[in-house]
Amino acid sequence: MDVTRRHVLVGSGVAALAAAESIRQADSRATITMVSAEDVPFYSRPALAYLLTNELPESQLSIRSEREVAALGIERVTGLAEGLDAAAHELALSGGRRISYDRLLIATGAASIQADFPGAALDGAVHVDGLSEARDFVARARRARAAVVVGGGSTALELVEALQACGVATHYLMRGSRYWSKVFDAVESAIIEAQLIEQGVQLHRGCTVREAVGAKGVLTGVNTVDGRHIPCDLLAVAVGIRPRLELARAGGVATERGILTNEYLETSAADVYAAGDVAQIYDPVTRMAQLDTLWASALAQGTTAGLNMSGVRVAHRKRAPMNVTRLGGITVTIVGQVGASEDPDLLTLTRGQSERWMTDTDSWSVSGARTGDRLRVIVSGRVIVGAVVVGDQRVSRPLAHLVGEAVDISQLRPMLDANPNDAMDLLLSFCDAHVSDRTADHY
Repeated sequence: MDVTRRHVLVGSGVAALAAAESIRQADSRATITMVSAEDVPFYSRPALAYLLTNELPESQLSIRSEREVAALGIERVTGLAEGLDAAAHELALSGGRRISYDRLLIATGAASIQADFPGAALDGAVHVDGLSEARDFVARARRARAAVVVGGGSTALELVEALQACGVATHYLMRGSRYWSKVFDAVESAIIEAQLIEQGVQLHRGCTVREAVGAKGVLTGVNTVDGRHIPCDLLAVAVGIRPRLELARAGGVATERGILTNEYLETSAADVYAAGDVAQIYDPVTRMAQLDTLWASALAQGTTAGLNMSGVRVAHRKRAPMNVTRLGGITVTIVGQVGASEDPDLLTLTRGQSERWMTDTDSWSVSGARTGDRLRVIVSGRVIVGAVVVGDQRVSRPLAHLVGEAVDISQLRPMLDANPNDAMDLLLSFCDAHVSDRTADHY
């Protein structure tokens, strides 16, 4: 006798949507219920950056048409999932509703880490996680005269660019001596910083907020750890994200930094799966369970989870991370492992027109940063393990293919070691020869 399987998905991001699509493809009769606190159409979270800068209207954030969504036959429930009885296969929502399931996916994503300094709750201190907060930020930015942004990585600069687009005098506070030092080398950081300075952003290095101050509950400024006072009516905090683990923990599901899963996206609880920013997935190759908070990764995980929920046994294959972002108006692609490493076998190759840079006590500048491009490639043994492409993006997708597929470049390694001045030309020629235009477009 055929049984109609009941699937419940908690979350409405790309992981949950991808899971719904793969479930429906595998099983036309299954019921799919999606529970989410957001009551909006499916939208691109990476595209929120362009909504903030008024380059993209909200109507163009949607990633599926109404017809495509209708074809999935999803019952959408707006509410907060706050309880899980894994033994009874039952989900509890705020307000008292309970939903039974045969298979459950937790795709609750991650939330911004809340500021812990005094005054962080003042009206005017904000963070941006989703569409509703992006709308609020845009409205506030249009009224603001001066703003402070705190944090590293790409999210902080998205907020800086949004403020600049609204003509707001903007102070950017960096805890370190340069921008995103865990990912960029000194030249790459300097290129981005030079662009920000040219745009009128006031950079404060080695600086963070000691306290936010206000009057009658409304933000009026911040005091920094080095004794400065910066008047502002908007404070944007982007100091990192943390997986939303409350539901998993309420149901006794095993967690560490995220929800622990095996390579099939199965958690410690029977018939409960996890995918997206919240999932800490075991990789049988590295024998480690890792978090991955990129959009493309969430999509792939959701697709795999949906298939497994439907009875199609598919292991998740972790690909090299690829992040394309815009920083200070410059397009930057980051592929694979690009941070500092103690591996003595690493060979780092760079090329760029903007590598001449200088420092003084007040600012960093890069010669030709506006039109110059930079490429950094990291080679380990027989493979390329990472790359940073700043500006000209013609080689980013071919390089992503070489990294993601761990293409053997051992025939080049002796020449790379022996001819460092010609190494990049050799590598790029290999890249052009190995990756066809069709393959490059696929990634």
